[in-house]
Amino acid sequence: MIIYNVTANIDESIHEEWLTWIRDHIPQVLGTGKFDKATLTRVLVEEDMGGITYSIQYRAYSREALDAYYREDAENLRADALKRFADKMLAFRTELELVDEYFVNVNPN
Repeated sequence: MIIYNVTANIDESIHEEWLTWIRDHIPQVLGTGKFDKATLTRVLVEEDMGGITYSIQYRAYSREALDAYYREDAENLRADALKRFADKMLAFRTELELVDEYFVNVNPN
């Protein structure tokens, strides 16, 4: 499984506006049909540059689905963020491959 991770550092002056925007944006990304899940997390480590940092992890159906997202959807979906927050937001993207998942066994019997 491939996880498409977007890490964004947000200037405090637009934090609330960005948070409202990202909560609308994530369903748009999921609506492309290339991902089955998204997780929005706040990074707790303080950055030297200041601001507030978030990580959004989108779980792609497959490598092919992520490649299709890049070809068909990414440019248009990124354009709105660039237009609204260009000088107040810094984002970078990484791809992660899920190797293993572990869960606590809540029923020991």
